[in-house]
Amino acid sequence: MISELLKESFIDLDISAASKHEAIDRLSLLLHSSGKVSDQNNFVKAVLEREKLGSTAIGAGIAIPHARANAVNEVSIAFARSGGGIDFNSVDGDPVHLIFLLAAPIESGSLYLKLLARISRLLRYQDLIEDLKKATTKEEVIAIIAAKE
Repeated sequence: MISELLKESFIDLDISAASKHEAIDRLSLLLHSSGKVSDQNNFVKAVLEREKLGSTAIGAGIAIPHARANAVNEVSIAFARSGGGIDFNSVDGDPVHLIFLLAAPIESGSLYLKLLARISRLLRYQDLIEDLKKATTKEEVIAIIAAKE
């Protein structure tokens, strides 16, 4: 299910972002370019509001920023990898290297929560994390996730 929502055009294998805000902005632009997000600024604002409740960096160099917003037309997921790492105010203090951005319309309640839980469960697999860090193509990223779903 995650691999079906994660399109190659929603993947950045070498994101260059100096901050959490910039990373979220870059990933949301990928979703906006496809029409999944109609108003990028509105969506970014919703994600940053969610971040104020507590960082979505779950430790081990992983963050799952997410939001439901009127600016989202269709549930979608973007993925980015940062070689240098990005400060996400992580619970363990470590920089984030893998980012999954989940975007959903306001009315997508249960699907949104299910996807968030599925992404969190997937990221418990250390081999999956290592494989995502080593993936050389966008197709490979999708295949790695699909194999674990």
